[in-house]
Amino acid sequence: MSLAQLEYFVAVAEEGNVGRAAARLHISQPPLSRQIRALEDELGVQLFQRLPRGVRLLPPGAALLPRARAILADIADATAQVRSRGS
Repeated sequence: MSLAQLEYFVAVAEEGNVGRAAARLHISQPPLSRQIRALEDELGVQLFQRLPRGVRLLPPGAALLPRARAILADIADATAQVRSRGS
């Protein structure tokens, strides 16, 4: 599991739509979809239910979302602390 995959997962979960998440992340939709599927394959669970007009978090995705947000926030905090001490 990569940090990029976690960022992508959070964006898709928050947007509820892969196309909108791709626009938010400034990437195209196919690579985003591939990364979400790769994350699901690695975890061995489906994180989203694919719907005609978006996606819906499934219970494993709902369990991962707060942890993913916390991990990304911790990394942002660590980066900020290191940079502030380097100045």
